[in-house]
Amino acid sequence: MSTHDKIENTGDKVKGKVKEGAGKLVGNERLEAEGKADQVKGDVKQAGEHVKDAFKH
Repeated sequence: MSTHDKIENTGDKVKGKVKEGAGKLVGNERLEAEGKADQVKGDVKQAGEHVKDAFKH
């Protein structure tokens, strides 16, 4: 997995955490759900990168 991909995936996860927290803080369920979705997106992308790396070796 390239450094760029790691940074991007971590960025998605951090962005999701912030959105989720903000949604909880202001009582916005949609924003909270979007935050959770962003975190899942980062996790899925990271898992895909790990699979690609496994086949490279």
